[in-house]
Amino acid sequence: MVKLSASDFYTPIPWKDAEDTSVLPLGAGFAIVIGFGVFFSLFTSLLVFLDTKFAGTQMTSEQFNTAGRSVKIGLTAAVIVSQWTWAATLLQSSNVAWQYGVSGPFWYAAGASIQVLLFGILAIEIKIKAPTAHTFLELVYARWGKGPHIIFMVYAFMTNVIVSSMLLLGGSAVVNALTGMNLFLASFLIPWGVILYTLAGGLKATFLASYIHTAIIFICLIIFVFTVYASSPLLGDAGTVYDKLATIVSFPAPTPAELDQGFHCGPVPGNRGGSHLTMMSADGLMFGIINIIGNFGTVFMDQSYWQSAIAAKPSASHKGYMLGGLVWFTIPFALATSLGLAATALGAKLTAAEAGAGLVPPASATILMGPGGSVMITIMLFMAITSTGSAECIAVSSIFVYDIYYTYFNPKATGQQILFYSRIVIGVFGALMGVLAVILNFIGLGLGWVYLFMGIMIGSGVIPMALCLMWSKTNGTMASIACLAGTVCALITWIITASAQSGMVTIDTLGKNEPMLAGNLVAIFLSAIIVVVGSLIAPQNYDFESMKNIPTVEQEAYVPDEDETPEKLEEARDWIFNWGWIVSLVLIILWPLATVPWGVFPRAVFALWSSIAVIWGFLATVVIILLPIYEAKKEIMAVVYGIFGCTPEPKPLSGFA
Repeated sequence: MVKLSASDFYTPIPWKDAEDTSVLPLGAGFAIVIGFGVFFSLFTSLLVFLDTKFAGTQMTSEQFNTAGRSVKIGLTAAVIVSQWTWAATLLQSSNVAWQYGVSGPFWYAAGASIQVLLFGILAIEIKIKAPTAHTFLELVYARWGKGPHIIFMVYAFMTNVIVSSMLLLGGSAVVNALTGMNLFLASFLIPWGVILYTLAGGLKATFLASYIHTAIIFICLIIFVFTVYASSPLLGDAGTVYDKLATIVSFPAPTPAELDQGFHCGPVPGNRGGSHLTMMSADGLMFGIINIIGNFGTVFMDQSYWQSAIAAKPSASHKGYMLGGLVWFTIPFALATSLGLAATALGAKLTAAEAGAGLVPPASATILMGPGGSVMITIMLFMAITSTGSAECIAVSSIFVYDIYYTYFNPKATGQQILFYSRIVIGVFGALMGVLAVILNFIGLGLGWVYLFMGIMIGSGVIPMALCLMWSKTNGTMASIACLAGTVCALITWIITASAQSGMVTIDTLGKNEPMLAGNLVAIFLSAIIVVVGSLIAPQNYDFESMKNIPTVEQEAYVPDEDETPEKLEEARDWIFNWGWIVSLVLIILWPLATVPWGVFPRAVFALWSSIAVIWGFLATVVIILLPIYEAKKEIMAVVYGIFGCTPEPKPLSGFA
C-alpha cells in the first residue's frame, strides 16, 4: 500500500512568484519607508508649531520630556496602544496562530494585556509618591542611591535595546519580503522618520504621531478582519474558515522536504484532537506563560511606559491605562484570529523560518487582497514601528539626560542644556537602532526567537522595581542582588534545559519553548523570592519623602493639578487596583477555563469566538479614534480660531499635550 503524503491532498498557495521575488516594486518600499517618515515629520512638526504659536505652549525641557503632565484619558489610551503595538504584535501574534491555532492569538493578546492593566496601579502610585519624576530610575536613585540606580539603569537600557531591535527585525524582514529592499538598508532607513519628528517636538510630537498611527492601524485591522470573515470570496465567513481548518489537520503531516516547500498541514502536536480549533494546546499554554513573564519586563522596565504615566493627568493615568489595555487586546487577538488562521486555512506557502520571521500576515493579506493587502500590511507595520520607535528614542534620551547627565555630571544644568542633549541622544540612539537590527540579522536571530528570549534578560527586574514604589520595606541591596542573580540563574537554566532536552546547545535548541519557559520562570520568580525574603529579614522602612522631592529643572516648585488632592488620588488608586486585578484574572484564568468544556470548538462556538474578535475590534476602533478628538474639541477649536485670528485668548492644548 502506497503511503500518501501532504502533496497528494493539496498544493500550498504561493504569495510570491516562483523566483521568490518581491510582491511590490522596490519603489513602493522606499515610498513607504521614506515618504511616510517625511510626511509624519512635517505633519507633527506643524501641529507642534501651531500649538506653540496659537496656544502659547513653550518648548522647555520639561515640556519636551513630560508633555506638560496634562494628557487626558483618550490620548493616554491611544499612546499606550501605539507604544505597545510592536512589529511583534502584528507579526508574531499571527505566527503563533499559524503554529497553535486559536489559542495562539488569545494567549498573545491576554498574556500581553494584563501588564498594561496592572501597570495602571504604578501609574497612579507615581502621581502620589513622586509627582515631579521624569524617569522611573529617579525613584530608584531617590530611594536607594547610586549602586542600585546604576544596576537598574543597565536593565532599562537593555529593555530599550531589545524592544528597538525587535521593531526593526520584524519591520525589515517584511519590507524585504514584500518589496525586495535590502534587509540591512531597511533596518537603517526605517528609524530616520522617527528621529526627525521626535527631534522637533519631543514627547508631544510622539504622542500626536502615536494617535495618528493608532488610528491608521485600527482602520487597516477592521478591513482585514472584515475581509476574512465577511467579504473575501476565498473565505468570507466563520463557517468556511472553520471547515478549512478542520480539513487541513486531516491531511498527512508533511515530510521534511515538503516542509521546506511551504506545506503546513496535519495534526497540531500537543493540541486536543490535533486541532487548530481548541484552547487546549500544550504549546499554546507554554507560549502564554512565556509571553506573560517576558512582557512584564518590557512594560515595567521600559521608561516609555513610565513616561506615559508621568505625562498623563492624575485623573487620566489609571483609566487611560485600563482603556489602553482593553483596546490593545483586540489588535493581536482580532488580527491573528483573521490573518493568522487564514494563512493555515488557505494553505499559504510558508516555511517555519518564514513564519518565525513574521511573514504570516503579509502572506495572508497578499493572497486575500493582492498587492493592496501587501501595501496595507506594510503601512500598518510602519505605523507600529515608528510610533514605538519614537517612544523608545524619547525614553533613552530621558534616562540619559536626567539619570546620567543631570544626576552625575551637571546637577545645575539649565533647561536649554537638557533640551540640547535630549535631541543629541535621540539622533544617536535612532541611528544605532539600525545597527542593532543588522547585528541580530547577521547572527541569525529572528523576531520570534528574540521575543521569547527577552524575559530571560529583563524579567528579574520586574518585582524589585514594582516593590521600589509599592512597598516601604523593600531593601535596595536585596533588590539589586535579586536582579543580577535572577538574570544569571535564568541564563544558566535556559542553557542547561536546552542541552538536556536536545543534547546540544545551538540557536535552534535554545529557541524551543521548554528552555525559554524555564529561563523566564527562573528570572521572575527567583528575583521575587530574593527581594521579598531579603527585605523581610532586613527591611528599609522607607517613608517615600525623598521621592516627593525629585527636582524639576525649569520649575521652582511643583504646582499640583486640581485632581491631585489626596482623596481623589486614593480613590483612583483603589479603582485601578480593583479593576486591574479583576480584568487580569478574567483574561488569563476565567476565560481560558471557560473554554475547557468545549474541547475542540464546535462550529457554533468558533462562530461566537470569531464574532467576539470582530465586534471587539470594531468597538475598539471607534473608541480609540473618536475619544481623543472629543476630549480635545475645545483645544482643537482654539487652534482653528487662532489660525483665522478669532481666538479670544490662548489656551493650552491639554487634550493633545
